[in-house]
Amino acid sequence: MRVPVKKRSKSRSGNSSLKRTLIEAARAAAHTKNTYLSAKYRRIAARRGGNRAALALAHTILIITYNIIKNKIPYQDLGPDYFNKLNESAIVKRSTKFLNSLGYKVVKE
Repeated sequence: MRVPVKKRSKSRSGNSSLKRTLIEAARAAAHTKNTYLSAKYRRIAARRGGNRAALALAHTILIITYNIIKNKIPYQDLGPDYFNKLNESAIVKRSTKFLNSLGYKVVKE
């Protein structure tokens, strides 16, 4: 039997003002519609909860901001369907299997 690895439950210490600001920005970004950041928030929140998803999104915003400043390029949103495009074949396979289990016959074209 394989024992699951427990993920860290505490974030590392750092600039508390920056952390508060980034989490506030992350919560605002999570409420936007049809953006990469809102899609990422929903994916993480479904698995780990809203607070951890906000912290993860704050980290993503920090990384994006760093790359914008470092490379001097404008931000380009990847879009809300970025994760669906990333695993398109897995989504098709999972959906086909689900519909077959309900009794439907699915034919791929």
